[in-house]
Amino acid sequence: MIPKYRICTHFASAKKSGMPGDHVGQVVRVFSEKSIDSATARVDRTIVKQMLSAGMRSLTGGSSDADCWARFFGPQDIIGIKVNCSGAPHIMSSPELIAGIVENLISIGIPAKNIWIYERFGGQLESVHFQRYVPADVHIWSAEPEWTPRGSLGGYDLYTYVEVDFFGEEDTRSFMVKPAARTFTKIINVPKMKEHQAAGVTGCLKNISYGNFSNVDRSHRYSKTNTYSFIGTLASVEPLKAKTVLNIMDGLSSVWQAGPFGEYPQFRFYPKQVLLGTDPVAMDHIVIETIEAKRKAEGAPSLFDRSPSHLGRDNSNPQFNAFIREPGHVEYASRLGLGVYERDKIKIKAIEL
Repeated sequence: MIPKYRICTHFASAKKSGMPGDHVGQVVRVFSEKSIDSATARVDRTIVKQMLSAGMRSLTGGSSDADCWARFFGPQDIIGIKVNCSGAPHIMSSPELIAGIVENLISIGIPAKNIWIYERFGGQLESVHFQRYVPADVHIWSAEPEWTPRGSLGGYDLYTYVEVDFFGEEDTRSFMVKPAARTFTKIINVPKMKEHQAAGVTGCLKNISYGNFSNVDRSHRYSKTNTYSFIGTLASVEPLKAKTVLNIMDGLSSVWQAGPFGEYPQFRFYPKQVLLGTDPVAMDHIVIETIEAKRKAEGAPSLFDRSPSHLGRDNSNPQFNAFIREPGHVEYASRLGLGVYERDKIKIKAIEL
């Protein structure tokens, strides 16, 4: 049963939505064996820059890097780059990839001060040290800085929220990150490809939804999770849907069990790829396939497994998980107009460097 959601926003639906954008059902996958060292997890910044260039040219058909980026952004834009740092220091949006994105934005005339790298939690964001990789004028911002009490609402827009009661909790509202609602004109979504114990996978949809709203972990309790419908519902709220114009997924490294945190080294693996597109549903379908294939190779249950016999708090054992995962949230999001889920309608452009 789908919970009853009440969406409050003062932003009208845009005539041209960022999600699913101009490249519906299209996914560019760029692979390079040299992109990351599987033994040390050291990322090759030069190779990643090449992967980004090849991916953007394939996605847009542009003849130069500048041409590709200028199809999405202009010097007047204020751009939020939504990173994923929950698995830091091992599994997060790689600073080398973020540096490449920032470099391309600046190259088409966007001032560094108009670029924001942002995340919900300050402690996670600060642990990655993005400031070492980008110009000093780039904002590095969190909705809940490390020095504030967890749950502080100072970084959220109290007029843009989703209200829903999942388990009889006292606080039933989830508020949108304030600059996503009020400051940014465009958003680049840079998720980390990984398994998620509640949602099944962390991909574009999970990063742009749970990463842009407060009070979201209330959606799962005991073995029950409402991520199936909550993720897509949050991602569809304006102006988030309109502003998120580009998804660049970091699949250089990943986790196939006990995600999203990545504290167990035995569950980390290295797909060595970057995915690009405007359709978050199509991209997340490919993420499901990637994680499913790895789990199958490791003898672990499917992400779609719903057997109570596989429930357990010891997630160091890949046969068990704390929740019934909901990878079906990706297909559900397609019903909300966020993209294409049917595999035969998804076109993958595969590039190897």
